[in-house]
Formats: sequence, C-alpha cells, structure tokens
Amino acid sequence: MDEQVYCGFCGQELTAHDLAGCVGARRAAMEPPRYCAHCARRMVVQVTPTGWSARCSRHGEVASG
Repeated sequence: MDEQVYCGFCGQELTAHDLAGCVGARRAAMEPPRYCAHCARRMVVQVTPTGWSARCSRHGEVASG
C-alpha cells in the first residue's frame, strides 16, 4: 500500500502539519482514526467494547489489536 500522506485523526497532509501539535494524534491511543492515511477520505468507524475498526472505501479496513 502507498505511504501514509494524511493524518488519520484530523485529515491534514502530514507535510503541512505538526503531528506533535495535532489534537487527534494525541488521542491516538484511545480512539480510532477518522480519516484514511492514504487519501484523507472520511472512514466508516465501528467501536466495540473489545476494539475498533475503520474502513476506507478505496483502501480497505484497519483495526485495533
């Protein structure tokens, strides 16, 4: 798969934003990504008591664990 280009939590290009200052990246340990890291499309996210899954219509699914 292609290299990660977008932040999975705020959708901004990685080259144009400071990941240390990204509010979404700081929540990364607790929440699933909301945007695809490859195309910045909004993903369909499902959270369960045991984890989460996030699906991009073009790049497939990622899951916790």
